[in-house]
Amino acid sequence: MADAAVYGDAAASFDPLRPRLLRVAYRMLGSVADAEDAVQEAFIRWMGADRAEVREPEAFLRRTVTRLCLDQLKSARHNRETYVGPWLPDPIVEEEEGEDVTLPLMLALERLSPLERAAFLLHDVFGQGFDEVAATIGRDPAACRQLAARARVHVREARPRFHVEKERGLEIATAFFAASRSGDMAGLGAMLAADVSLHADGGGKRPAAAAPIFGFNLVMKVQKSLAVLFGKHGSELVRTCFVNGLPGFVTREADGELQTTALEIEDGKIVAIYVMRNPDKLRHLH
Repeated sequence: MADAAVYGDAAASFDPLRPRLLRVAYRMLGSVADAEDAVQEAFIRWMGADRAEVREPEAFLRRTVTRLCLDQLKSARHNRETYVGPWLPDPIVEEEEGEDVTLPLMLALERLSPLERAAFLLHDVFGQGFDEVAATIGRDPAACRQLAARARVHVREARPRFHVEKERGLEIATAFFAASRSGDMAGLGAMLAADVSLHADGGGKRPAAAAPIFGFNLVMKVQKSLAVLFGKHGSELVRTCFVNGLPGFVTREADGELQTTALEIEDGKIVAIYVMRNPDKLRHLH
């Protein structure tokens, strides 16, 4: 009974904070499963903590989660180096636009050191003061300012330069699905920018391009080949939605697996296509 009381007391103060802690962990790690593991480990530590002495539970738990994520990133970097093909973060699918960290920004964060990433996210995204950032990552405030400033230089280009209205973004996503599956190459080509790129993450589990594909002609060549396959085997639209803050859609492909497609749009044209095919990264969508 005592253990149940401890669990219940800890859960009562922890569970309302869980969604926010998951947001921190996911943006640090880019993996839903790893973020859930970090938050669960934080809960275990919360159960063992002297909670009566913690004046600000959210700040305490955010520090705990961030530190767990920093440890995880050290091993994650090795895993990225051995990953088969392009790596994309797990897709977060939402019906409404509202991601504060879009997919291109998450890819830019991948190029930062773990400490730069933590300083940038905590200060620039989650609005923490540098004193709090310093207490979280174990550096002094001046060093944290430098870390965040360096990070800002790297991610500036990943910030969206053109805001796409929700309805317009979903219209383009719907039109892209229709054209790419029906083989309407003229319609598809009219949507793409000259410097469009295609990134597909199969993780070695499902067929996908071994490297990103750049440029209108090469992307169109791939889309033409895919349209032939779609014509033979089909591709079912599950829903249009926002994928990591970008307009896109979820499909069920011929092998029965789900797939997400996210479209980065600038000035009305698609400048990047991000396709998630790795089934390990799509499990949470089932």
